[in-house]
This record gives sequence, C-alpha cells and structure tokens, in this order.
Amino acid sequence: MRMYGYLKEPYKCNSTTTIYKVMIHQIEEIGTYIYYYTSKDAIFSSYDSFVDDIKTALEEFEDEIDEQGWIQIDKPLPYCQHDCILPIRVKGRKDGSPQWGQYEILSNGHWIEYNL
Repeated sequence: MRMYGYLKEPYKCNSTTTIYKVMIHQIEEIGTYIYYYTSKDAIFSSYDSFVDDIKTALEEFEDEIDEQGWIQIDKPLPYCQHDCILPIRVKGRKDGSPQWGQYEILSNGHWIEYNL
C-alpha cells in the first residue's frame, strides 16, 4: 500500500532543505518506508526513513497533512521506483543491465524515455 500527502506547512529540516510532501509505502512482512520530497512537484524523493509498521508512520504525520488528506496510489509496477508516484524505472533494470541515471516511463502501454 502506498499513499502520499502534502504537508500543511512545509517542514524546514535545515538551512537548505524543506520537505513539502511525504509518501508512506507499506511493504508486507518488511515494514514501512517514508519518503520525503523537497518540492511540491518532485517526482523522486530526496530522503527516506524506515519504521516497523504503518501505524508509526501515520502517527508521525497526524495533523500534518493538508486538507486533501492522504492520496492512495497503486503499488509500484515491477522494477519501478518505489518512491515515484508515476510508473518510472531505470532503463535496463528489467534485463539485469541497469543504466543508472537513465529512466523510462510507462505511457499508453509502452515504455518510453523519461528525462528529468
């Protein structure tokens, strides 16, 4: 299960980093990841943390998510980035020869090049 939400008030982590959006990703029998995004329209997270269960993750952001609330999204497709809302994967990852830093996105049933 994955869900994301925008913070009511951006959270300033330090003098250069502000968090605007978070995603909670529960992975059965493993635990829950929290992904942190440093812009409202960020595609990939900048940071992440891990907690044992979803309850802990939700408690961390109780009363912090804006009026839209949590937005549920599907589990990531195979080989896709877990922290990405869109179906994006590293080129070649499926074939065992990843081209790090190069991405592709699923569009109309076809994988096409994706440039950041």
